[in-house]
Amino acid sequence: MDAQRRIAQLEAEWDAERSRSQRLEQQIGELLEQITALTQRVAELTERLGQNSRNSHLPPSSDPPGTAGKGGGQRPKSDRPRGGQRGHRGSRRELVAADKVDDVVDLYPAECENCWAALPEQPDPAAKRYQWIEVPPLRPYIKETRRHAVTCPCCGYKTRAAYSEQEIPASPFGPRLMGMIALLTGVYHVSRRRAAKLLSDLVDVPISLGAVSSVEARVSEAVEPAVAEAWRRVEGAPVKHTDGTTWLKAGAVLALWTIASTAATVFKIVADGSRATLAPLYGALRGILVSDRATALSFWAMERRQICWAHLLRKFVSFSERAGPGAELGRQLLDYTGLLFDYWHDYKAGKLDRATFRAWIAPVRAQVEALLERAVASGIDHLAGSCANILAHRAALWTFVEVDGVEPTNNHAERELRAFVLWRKRCFGTQSERGNLFAERLMTVAHTARKQRKDVLAFLTACCQAQLHGTRAPSLFAVA
Repeated sequence: MDAQRRIAQLEAEWDAERSRSQRLEQQIGELLEQITALTQRVAELTERLGQNSRNSHLPPSSDPPGTAGKGGGQRPKSDRPRGGQRGHRGSRRELVAADKVDDVVDLYPAECENCWAALPEQPDPAAKRYQWIEVPPLRPYIKETRRHAVTCPCCGYKTRAAYSEQEIPASPFGPRLMGMIALLTGVYHVSRRRAAKLLSDLVDVPISLGAVSSVEARVSEAVEPAVAEAWRRVEGAPVKHTDGTTWLKAGAVLALWTIASTAATVFKIVADGSRATLAPLYGALRGILVSDRATALSFWAMERRQICWAHLLRKFVSFSERAGPGAELGRQLLDYTGLLFDYWHDYKAGKLDRATFRAWIAPVRAQVEALLERAVASGIDHLAGSCANILAHRAALWTFVEVDGVEPTNNHAERELRAFVLWRKRCFGTQSERGNLFAERLMTVAHTARKQRKDVLAFLTACCQAQLHGTRAPSLFAVA
């Protein structure tokens, strides 16, 4: 009986020990899973911590001081002295054309340095010229209209002159002054308060913040026809670049997009960056679209797109900086991408003709696509999926090789958008829909006018004059 009890006790202890062992195994399994998840999370955070404008979509403005260049790490100190180097072609202020000079002082030698004979004051066509530039005190031109009241000598009734819309403008500010205000706030992105102070300090024009806002609304309305013209020109362009970023309106996050061609640049602030919101902006979908791999642009046929290789380059840099087998794939992709850009730069410099360029790119294309397929087959986290997405855009990777006028990068749109990004950083966006319209219209006019080599202030003044007189608005694309 004692033996049976002992056996039962031992069996119970064994069952308890086995149950305890199972619990420990389960806890160990859970801990191993946590360690795996935490290890993966640390790798993700480490990779994110190392992100900058070289290896991600982040803009250069987000880089901290001392961010590496292409070589990685802090740039090594050069042995060369600071400033211009020996052999460097100097730069100097160009002289203003003679027909724009207001006053001329002629200096003549009194006597010959050789025989000391008196010399006549004979103009020298090759005289050495020196110029001194000064800005005189600026004073605004002020026109006052007075409505007089005259007492009738017969009945004594006092009659005041009728209000004349032709003689008394709706705004107290003239077209050029309105153009200056819009230029300061909408193009150079000076705050309204500082713009009002600047006008007071420089040209002695007192103006309130409310008046600045009212002028912005009037100028925005005056340039509307020119903005519509720019949109039509961009829609019909054979090649256009596009990019987007965020924008703020009264704290709400919106989307800001640009479409840029060689002739015009347009901007639009929309509710979001979804496909349904963006598709109507692009009209009839004519020409080739250069962009990144944004899924919102999938409405554009892949065969008529060009994916930005600068974005791919940054992605491959991030691959090469990873730990493990993905780094080698990233380095190989970087090597071939560097070769691609070398060939492109030689072609742009005229060292290669189009046929040779295509022939040299062909093996690079084959190697890049083969590497991407290897990366997809590797199944490496955060690498295989990215490469699969790139291959999904295969038809849009090489358009620049086949079609003249197509660039391999989207740098054009990114440069156009940069001014808006810096504006957002300084002012935190706009406060109303009217502010959005003013911002996108003024930037559209400014960027397009500069592409057309037009003076921005002169064009804004002409638009305000047309609005004042009820005449047709000037064209951004008219040849002077």
